[in-house]
Amino acid sequence: MGTSDTHLFHSLMLIFILFLPCFMVKVEALNKRLSGFYVFGDSTVDPGNNNYIKTAFKSNFPPYGRDFSNQVPTGRFTNGKLATDYIASYVGLKKELLPPYLDPNISNIEELMTGVSFASAGSGFDPLTPTITNVITIEKQLEYFRECKKRMEEAVGKERMENHVKEGAFFISAGTNDFVLNYFALPVRRKTYSLPAYQHYLIQHVKEFIQDLLAEGARKIAISGLPPMGCLPFMITLNSPNSFFQRDCIDKYSSISRDYNLLLQRELHTMQMQLNMSSSDAKIYYIDIYGPIADMIHARKRFGFDEVDSGCCGSGYIEASILCNKISNVCCDPSKYVFWDSIHPTEKAYHNIFLASLPTIDFIINNN
Repeated sequence: MGTSDTHLFHSLMLIFILFLPCFMVKVEALNKRLSGFYVFGDSTVDPGNNNYIKTAFKSNFPPYGRDFSNQVPTGRFTNGKLATDYIASYVGLKKELLPPYLDPNISNIEELMTGVSFASAGSGFDPLTPTITNVITIEKQLEYFRECKKRMEEAVGKERMENHVKEGAFFISAGTNDFVLNYFALPVRRKTYSLPAYQHYLIQHVKEFIQDLLAEGARKIAISGLPPMGCLPFMITLNSPNSFFQRDCIDKYSSISRDYNLLLQRELHTMQMQLNMSSSDAKIYYIDIYGPIADMIHARKRFGFDEVDSGCCGSGYIEASILCNKISNVCCDPSKYVFWDSIHPTEKAYHNIFLASLPTIDFIINNN
């Protein structure tokens, strides 16, 4: 490197060092635009609420949570963090994990105000779904949020609480159980609804839940679509002509996800247009999880995955929840797997989903 090049390099480094505090302040200020982060839904976003209710849909035992530093299972249906944990940390609200609302150890009002998850593994938008699994309904999750609001109001006053809710972000992830555990596995809904009719039935419940959140003061609401259901190892095992040797994604079921996601996006757009016409400052956002999961499966090597059609726990074909337990065989390196058990992604896959959603997350943060 010549003398002039050396001087240029040193000058650029000096400029970078001088302006680094400005960049750090900017990031901190940007993160403070979200006052709290509140999550509703199913096992994809349940950090352990099911630990505190009577249900078989639990994961508070090994080998779940095996890649946490202390290897203690938390009730998350994966080997480590969920995508919502990464989001809460990214926006500066949590250092590590987003806690479950039902955790009795949450007594600090700051913990509540920075964010919690009300989600329950096995839940869904169809009221019948959580009844089958004996878990927390979406409606009950909303009741818990109302209770949370009262606790915050008692601590900081009504006006500050209302402003806090207005400046917070709300995230919803559910729907897979409605199809996989309810519509396909059991005959009740299939006798009553055609597939298109059931999709519209679920969308109606989604809209009602969003309207309820708006009525509670939420102004930034994000909702995820469905994953490629035909790529879930559990669905491949149940529906493949030969589940041991033919383990490709079953497009019949993934196409249902695509149709539902398109319908959901159209309805969310209509809701947003109506909000705009009413001069509301509320915003509704769609989070795509189908694309990121499909990309990880179909371009596995690009993401560093070896196994995409079976889970890390047990055979990986059928195990989930109590079937994935301390006596199950576990793969040596979960980071080589898209799925942890036969339904749920690994921590690495959740991190990739988080990274794919960053443009939307940044837009939510910046959109006042």
